[in-house]
Amino acid sequence: MSKQIIYTAEAPAPIGPYSQAVLVGGTLYVSGQIPLDAATGELINENLTEETHMVMKNLEAVLRAAGFGFSDVVKCTIFIRDMGAFGTINEAYGQYFKENPPARETVEVSRLPKDVNVEISCIAVK
Repeated sequence: MSKQIIYTAEAPAPIGPYSQAVLVGGTLYVSGQIPLDAATGELINENLTEETHMVMKNLEAVLRAAGFGFSDVVKCTIFIRDMGAFGTINEAYGQYFKENPPARETVEVSRLPKDVNVEISCIAVK
């Protein structure tokens, strides 16, 4: 089985030796996205709600580049710097998975790239 590297200019370019996503068969593995605006290169981190929406928009751009959508997502991993922010992040995140949400775990970590507050990765299947 071969793998296809997925890239879109509509999501932030990788800031290390990894791909935005890798498609293997009908499964898409999307790298963790942070709230970086691909158009401006600016971090969107004035408030946690907007930060989470930017992360989700970046995930959506990568999914779309591979011909997938949020309805194809089967698993998400959310990394947050403060578990006390779980409710705010969860509320914004939930707007993208209104029906049949994917499996998920949320993990508090001590630090994230560019000192953001949230990073989300996902796996999607067609």
